[in-house]
Amino acid sequence: MGYSSLRQCLDKLEQEHQLVRIDEPIDAHLEAAAIQRRVFAAGGPALLFTNVTGCKFPMVSNLFGTLDRARVIFRDGLEAVAQLVAAKANPQLAMKRPWQYWKLPRHALTMLPKYVRSGPLLANQISISELPQLQSWPEDGGAFVTLPIVYTEDVEHPGWQHSNLGMYRVQLNGNDYRPDEEIGLHYQIHRSIGVHHAAAIRTGKPFRVNVFVGGPPALTVAAVMPLPEGMSELTFAGALNRRRVSLVRQEHSLPLIADADFCISGTVDPDRLLSEGPFGDHLGYYSLAHPFPVMRVDKVYHRNDAIWPFTVVGRPPQEDTLFGQLIHEMTGPMIPVVLPGVHGVHAVDAAGVHPLLLAIGSERYMPFLDAARPQELLTQANAILGQGQLSLAKFLLIAAHGDDPQLDLHDEGAFFQHVLRRADWTRDLHFRTQTTVDTLDYSGAGLNAGSKVVVAAVGPARFSLATDIPDDLQLPEGFSAPQVVMPGVLAISGPKCPAPSFDYDVSVRARRDCREDVQRPMEKFCSSFPAEHAINRFRWIVITEDSQFLAESLRNFLWATFTRTNPASDIYGIASFTEEKHWGCRGALVIDARIKPHHAPVLEEDPEISRRVDDLAAPGGPLQGIL
Repeated sequence: MGYSSLRQCLDKLEQEHQLVRIDEPIDAHLEAAAIQRRVFAAGGPALLFTNVTGCKFPMVSNLFGTLDRARVIFRDGLEAVAQLVAAKANPQLAMKRPWQYWKLPRHALTMLPKYVRSGPLLANQISISELPQLQSWPEDGGAFVTLPIVYTEDVEHPGWQHSNLGMYRVQLNGNDYRPDEEIGLHYQIHRSIGVHHAAAIRTGKPFRVNVFVGGPPALTVAAVMPLPEGMSELTFAGALNRRRVSLVRQEHSLPLIADADFCISGTVDPDRLLSEGPFGDHLGYYSLAHPFPVMRVDKVYHRNDAIWPFTVVGRPPQEDTLFGQLIHEMTGPMIPVVLPGVHGVHAVDAAGVHPLLLAIGSERYMPFLDAARPQELLTQANAILGQGQLSLAKFLLIAAHGDDPQLDLHDEGAFFQHVLRRADWTRDLHFRTQTTVDTLDYSGAGLNAGSKVVVAAVGPARFSLATDIPDDLQLPEGFSAPQVVMPGVLAISGPKCPAPSFDYDVSVRARRDCREDVQRPMEKFCSSFPAEHAINRFRWIVITEDSQFLAESLRNFLWATFTRTNPASDIYGIASFTEEKHWGCRGALVIDARIKPHHAPVLEEDPEISRRVDDLAAPGGPLQGIL
């Protein structure tokens, strides 16, 4: 019946040869993270670091490093969640097939948390500096908690029923935080903790926060689940773990999750913001330092056998990729219920998740006529961009299911070509300007600010996709090295922009001061070709610093193209026009995917740390046979 602790789960994985102990001394400063990245890339086991330099607590990583291992961890709970999701999507199923759903009441019961008098978490109290000080990337602003389970409640409606579990990174030290007294709490736009924080400020009440680490693994997955606002993630954690979550009441404070390994308990000061970051983030760049809430630490608890779980984010894929895949497995059947007419939505991990969504919808408005242009697809695109975290997408490519019922959302190359054969650049580009994007995305006009574009494609294939570069292609000065990425897509090296800065204020000024210098070469490129030129047989042209890198793999194309572009400012076109405030082009669509001065720096490992990991993987080292 699920796990009562993280250690119980790890013991089970070790018995099944899914976990390896590393007894060699490992430093939480850069080294542990570098090992995790390598082992994840190799599809390796979970790692239990038993000898962390300068720290008494063991650390575990790569717990969710493969989808098969995640399925093993939750083998019983996944069935329970699947039945609950199916019943939610179609309430009549349980009555029509009672022999299949006889366990449903028991599953529903596990969703209700229960209060207990005490728990293992309360065994010990320590200070922040005694916790593992994990730093993942060389320019990170300090040590961070990378798998936090952040618990808050609505001060106007206290109780677990109006609680939120979220995964919002926590900076333990560095910058101007008072050691052992303050930590940084970073949460991005469109997160439920913001609703709770706003209510506390509005009512003048203390905003209390509990940051849990560890505990049954279902808690970690629950913290990243995109549940509807107002629905407690504690209920999902109970269902996935097949055990009710145990809570310990605390006078004048939030309840404690009894089976967690650690808890940092404190209060967010509504009048105090401090610079948080930089932090090497999941888009593959640093998120820069910005003012974020400060949490005043009251107490730090840990259980007797506490283990510190961690992950590392960076250019995808990383371990958080598997979270996305696991969540899709569990919630995919709900998409047609939440978004009528939509067959599926795929947030492309290789592009950083939020920058690029692919979707398949239906065209049912006038079924007696062949769809001559996108109609219902545009309604569905609006619904997708109004749904939770999907609203943070920058590019949404949506195709009609009826045009190719076998089209696979997760075959990004095939999907892209399907759209390119059908989308008409004079009609099928739909922009949203001056809007919100992911907090971690620096391609736009400022923090949380950017634009979106919907590309809708319907009907039979209308355009052929070139695979050969014209022999007589003459590129403007400063542009060179054309490379075919895939049929219909061409990469070209363009003039480099000035390098980004770690200083956000400098970056903002750089965007303003260099705008014309960035735009001028792109306008020159587009004006060099008429709509009839052979280059337009490539429907999508990407300008980058290194066309060979972009064309080397689909992964490189998706990452470099979509993380480095803001649709409203970086989409150009050959023979472009504006008509009735609609922008389009009669020739190729041209994307400026160069790194701009206002972008965040790309993540790079410390070479010395990389050599250290090489040594650990050499014959006789603890990672031999794993890497």
